[in-house]
Amino acid sequence: MLERPDAVLTLIPLLAVSGLAVRTLLAVPGIGSGLLTAPLAAAGYLAALVLILVELLAWPVAQRLSGS
Repeated sequence: MLERPDAVLTLIPLLAVSGLAVRTLLAVPGIGSGLLTAPLAAAGYLAALVLILVELLAWPVAQRLSGS
């Protein structure tokens, strides 16, 4: 059975790579120029960082408050 920590550990690299994947998909057919798609590379890393911070800060606190 997939538990929450396993799902979080799976999501971190997926989010980090997602920005690069979207940037590549948009840049290959020429839909977006390099300047328009450049922020997408950092967006994936930022999303992974936010997930890590939420899990480190919010999840344990919420779990302690609920008494689980």
